[in-house]
Amino acid sequence: MSASVLITVLVSGLLFIAVAVIAVGIYNSLITLKINIDRAVSNIDVLAKQRFDEIPNLVKVCSVYMNYEKETLQKIIEARNVFLKASGGQETVNADLGLESALKSLYAVAEDYPELKADAQFLNLQKRITALENNIAGRREFYNASVALYNARIFQIPDIIVARILNLKEKPMFSAESADELKPVKVSVKYRSGEPQ
Repeated sequence: MSASVLITVLVSGLLFIAVAVIAVGIYNSLITLKINIDRAVSNIDVLAKQRFDEIPNLVKVCSVYMNYEKETLQKIIEARNVFLKASGGQETVNADLGLESALKSLYAVAEDYPELKADAQFLNLQKRITALENNIAGRREFYNASVALYNARIFQIPDIIVARILNLKEKPMFSAESADELKPVKVSVKYRSGEPQ
């Protein structure tokens, strides 16, 4: 075997090893991004379930004080039922946003009930649910950041080659789909007899 053939074989072997190492690195980083997205979805689901479990307690405490706000409490229960029936994906996201909106309405209406606002159980539940909502918002932000990075990477060279081989598809970002989810909460003040108007 001549020296030129030996050099060609060595260079080809080193080139193959370099390409294999780069491909493995790309594969590993794309899989890590995919796992981060799945983890973010799971974290959102866990937190949403915890919030879901607190709703009956909140409705029970509020119903003691809010005799005239049956419609508001009914919206909370309906939003919870929609969340329970959601089959995953965007349907669950929309149900979660509907529940969040109903809770904001409840908190706004609760401002009309000083006894309720002073109730220790209500305050603890409100604090717990608000903390869960803040955590959900943080996880949604992490999810969107992970999806944005993943979606960019599967279309960049050389990552696109590995992504096509693995049949990796673009992931959807979390977004509020309906205008109802973006509307501010309406607050109405109802005066009870004997109070100044």
